[in-house]
Amino acid sequence: MNDQQLMLEVVKLARLAGEAILPFWRADVAVTNKADDSPVTAADLAAHQVIAEGLQALAPHIPVLSEEDCDIALAERQAWTRWWLVDPLDGTKEFIAGSEEFTVNIALIERGEVVFGVVSMPTNGRCYFGGRQLGAWRALAGAEAEPIQVRQQPPQNGRFTVVASKRHSSPQQEALLGGLGSAVGELELANVGSSLKFCLLAEGAADCYPRLAPTSQWDTAAAQGVLEGAGGEVIGLDGLPFRYPVRESLLNPFFLALPATAPWRAALLQLAAAMG
Repeated sequence: MNDQQLMLEVVKLARLAGEAILPFWRADVAVTNKADDSPVTAADLAAHQVIAEGLQALAPHIPVLSEEDCDIALAERQAWTRWWLVDPLDGTKEFIAGSEEFTVNIALIERGEVVFGVVSMPTNGRCYFGGRQLGAWRALAGAEAEPIQVRQQPPQNGRFTVVASKRHSSPQQEALLGGLGSAVGELELANVGSSLKFCLLAEGAADCYPRLAPTSQWDTAAAQGVLEGAGGEVIGLDGLPFRYPVRESLLNPFFLALPATAPWRAALLQLAAAMG
């Protein structure tokens, strides 16, 4: 099975995981806190089980690193060349609050780079999938998948749209947004939860997603695959490609997500360098 075929099978699996989540949505599900104080619900665990079993059946030779099963020794992970990076329910806080803005994230990683990613929305059947060498698509429930692409500039007479987290910001991020507004004009902020922030860029509905606040590897990898397939990129504040190296910590450094050939890219990198 080649990567394109494997990606389409993972789309089906992500939707199955979403079906496992939905019975718990808006149902007063019990919430417990993990060691890092992040919330986890029975829905997270149900989706994890569906995904872990499904990936094992699809590709038994590829190991899985999931938010709900990440206590794997560094020595073991250092031997991996290809692995799955999974967030069974990204946006747990949105899920708990009753919002629709939560996703199932599944990415295939090879030597630290995203091969492809799948981001599925359980509540409405929308699914985004793609990879740098594969292209990117959006599939609505019951409809054929359509290719998607980033936009290089805001629409005529439209504002420059920056995607922001509903729940996380930082003084550095606010300073970056201030400088960006001076460079490109008045900003419009689109607040959305989970990895959907990347997907707005990928489908050409927004221009930039700067993240100068904490994330984990499983929060970003799948949606990075979608964005890269749509002509976007994710880079560090140093301008280098954003990767997923095998290391002890699974926390990400800060990053910028944007169209790879945006005319305002240099201005953004100059601002980011000052933040570093």
